[in-house]
Amino acid sequence: MRNEENPFVVTGHIKPEYFCDRKDESERLIKLLSNGNNVVLKSDRRMGKTGLIQYCFDKPAISEKYYTFFIDILHTTCLPELVHELGRAVYEQTMPRGKKVTQRFLKALRSLNGKFGFDAVTGTPTFSVGLGDIEQPEYTLEEIFGYLQQADRPCIVAIDEFQQVGKYPEKNIEALLRGQIQKIGNCHFIFAGSEKHMLGLMFDNRSRPFYKSADNMTLEAIPRDIYIEFICQQFSEKGRQIQPEVAGTVYDMFEGHTYYVQKTMNEAFSNTELGEECTLDMVMHSLQDVLDGNGSLYKEHLSKITLRQKTLLYAIAAEGWASQITSAAFIKQHNLSSASSVQAASKKLLEEELVVEESKRYRLSDRFFAMWIKRTMLA
Repeated sequence: MRNEENPFVVTGHIKPEYFCDRKDESERLIKLLSNGNNVVLKSDRRMGKTGLIQYCFDKPAISEKYYTFFIDILHTTCLPELVHELGRAVYEQTMPRGKKVTQRFLKALRSLNGKFGFDAVTGTPTFSVGLGDIEQPEYTLEEIFGYLQQADRPCIVAIDEFQQVGKYPEKNIEALLRGQIQKIGNCHFIFAGSEKHMLGLMFDNRSRPFYKSADNMTLEAIPRDIYIEFICQQFSEKGRQIQPEVAGTVYDMFEGHTYYVQKTMNEAFSNTELGEECTLDMVMHSLQDVLDGNGSLYKEHLSKITLRQKTLLYAIAAEGWASQITSAAFIKQHNLSSASSVQAASKKLLEEELVVEESKRYRLSDRFFAMWIKRTMLA
């Protein structure tokens, strides 16, 4: 039974030796943060934002001088949920520093007084706060930031999918957050997100509270030659082989999109025995395993949308990148009903995040889903 590490990491912490490139991006991010700047980090979803942030947080220039916190708010829907995620992240970071530090943090949260539990064995207070306990989220948020302001090191807070706050029902939420952040001289922020247009509106529009409050960074695909070399090197170092042409085929298949390349190579590596060469046939078989494994999820996605939305989804999947989707030519080619119905269906698919739009072109947000549709539903 194999007990070695798979070098193509798709979840969790990535060791430096398994981290591909991003040399320029990591140097720039560390430089900006070290010089007291906030940063807006934009990229497609699953392009490697989280990995880059954590990689930089592990570097001595950051880890030895700052306290770092990371929260993902993609699935939050309101301010109390954001506050809950931030509070938990700060608690989990302070807990290893000792009982006194933990108690100091919980004591700072006066608005939640009496809401905490205690570990039965150690007697250490626990962050057992429920969403219903956060009755005054704006005050709890101020208390958390106040605690960070008093920390004995400067702090860096990374908020992933930050554009989500623009969808919260609370009024003036951006102004509230901006006001709180401006008060903290001891804390810098990374505002990361995958909805680049929405982040652009938040930080580049003169009428919005976060206007010009952070430096912009955009994370693009890792260069093709660098990624191919990385793939071949990882196979070689683990006693296996793969030809550059095969690695290049995988890169091109997903246009270098990090997650999909990594996941495909993770599966292919797991199917390649020590001393063997990973062929293109093995890669395609591994990819089919990935698609089959997600089949139930994809069928569930399809069950939740209407026939017209489904038909448009199939059309976009067939194109890969689809443009002029309301044109007569596109409608006729894919047997769609009308421009107005396409427009309504595309709006819903965008809202459900099944489809993304970039420069008036559309594609499925999940590239594996697009491939599954082409192989299963359009065969």
